[in-house]
Amino acid sequence: MPTVALSTKVYSNVQLKLVDKNLKSMLKGLKVETKICRVSSRGWVEIAVSGEDEKVATHYIAEEIGLRPTLLENVEKFSTVRAYVIAFNKRELNVDLGVFSPNIPDASIPLQHLQAQLVDGRKTALKNIAELFGFIKNLPLWVKVYAINEENNEIEAVFSERQLALYRSWTKSLLDRLVVLGVSFNRVILAVRRTKCNRDVVNIERLGLFEHAIVCKLGTDATGLIPKIGGKLWSASFSVFNPRKIIKFLGD
Repeated sequence: MPTVALSTKVYSNVQLKLVDKNLKSMLKGLKVETKICRVSSRGWVEIAVSGEDEKVATHYIAEEIGLRPTLLENVEKFSTVRAYVIAFNKRELNVDLGVFSPNIPDASIPLQHLQAQLVDGRKTALKNIAELFGFIKNLPLWVKVYAINEENNEIEAVFSERQLALYRSWTKSLLDRLVVLGVSFNRVILAVRRTKCNRDVVNIERLGLFEHAIVCKLGTDATGLIPKIGGKLWSASFSVFNPRKIIKFLGD
């Protein structure tokens, strides 16, 4: 019975049940059974897959949800990996790739890479970049592994082209996005409806199973939605992506 390490995190036991329900729905029609067998201290989910169609199921899970490396030796240089923001300081942005052996090495994205990739090389403080792009803990990002030092248990990364393309698309749209972390898609939908914010919303994009971006109508300030929606999503974390601020900062 192979074990599969999902590239997703949960924030509560209720969400763990939702992962199980989602997997069963996703694999309906296949001769396969899934069982959640482990949740790491950081919320990463591992499942066991068994049955006649386990290979097909595992491939489908990899395509739809994504799989993560669990061992440092499985992390390949220049590979694109889904990661979650852990923290940042003056020098680097730290992200969790889901590796937990031999230790738990967070990947670091040095400030100079962030400056080069996000703000046209401007010597901007990381806290300002974080504010512009809405970096908060548990924000999912697609990163590219840039260097690996197994001896020192260190990983260096940069933003992947996939993540940069997403930010370019968001900026070009000129639409604010309210990023909501730590709750299910259905809870976000209900919160938008019950607060009647649907009049200010174009769409809700999925960034992960429990991470989403509420796309605001042109002229709607995403920050203004937080007091309204936040009361219905008390366990969620919020950040804002404001294209106008980015364009103004870059002087484009």
